Amino acid sequence: MATIITRPHILLHSFSPSLNLNLKPLSSLSLFRCTKLPNSLHSNSITLTPRRSFCSANSTPPHRKSESISIVNDLLDYLNESWTHFHATAEAKRQLIAAGFHLLDENEEWNLKPGGRYFFTRNMSSLVAFAVGEKYNVGDGFHAIAAHTDSPCLKLKPKTASLKSSSYLMVNVQTYGGGLWHTWFDRDLSVAGRVILRKSDNSFLHKLVKVNRPILRIPTLAIHLDRTVNQDGFKPNLETHLLPLLSVKLEDTSSETKEKTAALTSKASHHPLLMQILSEELKCDVDDIVSIELNVCDTQPSCLGGGNNEFIFSGRLDNLASSYCALRALIDSCESSSDLASEHAIRMVALFDNEEVCDKISFECISYHIYTQDILRFHPPYSDPMVDISLVLPLTLYDGPKLLKTRDHWWVQILLKELVPPPCFRP
Repeated sequence: MATIITRPHILLHSFSPSLNLNLKPLSSLSLFRCTKLPNSLHSNSITLTPRRSFCSANSTPPHRKSESISIVNDLLDYLNESWTHFHATAEAKRQLIAAGFHLLDENEEWNLKPGGRYFFTRNMSSLVAFAVGEKYNVGDGFHAIAAHTDSPCLKLKPKTASLKSSSYLMVNVQTYGGGLWHTWFDRDLSVAGRVILRKSDNSFLHKLVKVNRPILRIPTLAIHLDRTVNQDGFKPNLETHLLPLLSVKLEDTSSETKEKTAALTSKASHHPLLMQILSEELKCDVDDIVSIELNVCDTQPSCLGGGNNEFIFSGRLDNLASSYCALRALIDSCESSSDLASEHAIRMVALFDNEEVCDKISFECISYHIYTQDILRFHPPYSDPMVDISLVLPLTLYDGPKLLKTRDHWWVQILLKELVPPPCFRP
């Protein structure tokens, strides 16, 4: 029986000899080529040529299987490193530097050269990488792929210490994105993300943290306490039921200690135990931790599964699978200097950090501002002070970028579509 690959919670890879895959090609919107950017403000459109999609029929020859297995293992490593959008960006940064890409600073002037490979990050959670063709001229356009590093998850609230239980330490969380929240129950959970530390000179330092052991759990009720769950369905209240359990409160017979602990707990934003765990991971004092931005993460690692190891079992495949494919495609396509010798365009990958909560119709969508603000630095006509890049409008495939004239400003419209693998259907 043929199997169709769609948007993965379980992603199939296609070198199993016993599995006949009928692959659906991605939409032409997922990957496009800008064949020509206007050289003057009077140009009003460009031509968008659909590019070949990544998906193809299963025709992996025997001598390519080892290469396919290597790519899959590298993907698993990327998934296991990327618990959060911060870690996904850090891992992408590490791979780009190892491949010879040069890190740019957005606050400095860029000295880009034909044949150069560059990238920059913003907020430690989004990244844009590109390689300039040897034959590139201003206006020649881009080969661009977009994906995102964020995934639906539970995030710790600014005040994580919950006072709803007198016997247990509970952690306040909030939902992020469109998740299947019932799947977070009864899992071995932990935390990961970014922490701001105060240094000895009173300056601040951003550091990533990942607690590899399970420290949290969201338990469900036993069946004899919820007899109708199989008939009525599991319908948790996200505010009252979705509270991860951190620890049992330790009893102290001393009344003085009890009063001191109660006073401290009522004022603290975070449980002292949680802060102690973070300080041990970061090898710093608890007092050095100024602020935290943490996600709740599943500690179960990504792995191969299925009778023929034809499945990848993992969370966060939307959209880390596409992030990895885009990153790998850019790195492999310009591995040597000769790879860019005949290239007229700029090869670009953009990994955004807020797709799960950002409405693409919104004018305030930060990801697309990042893209437009920096993509225009390649083109002197768009660098003119009269060009206002604060407005980015969604367009159809055939509209192309446009310059709209108002009384005081030129407004730039740019189309950017993301690469998203279609979802896997239920057998």
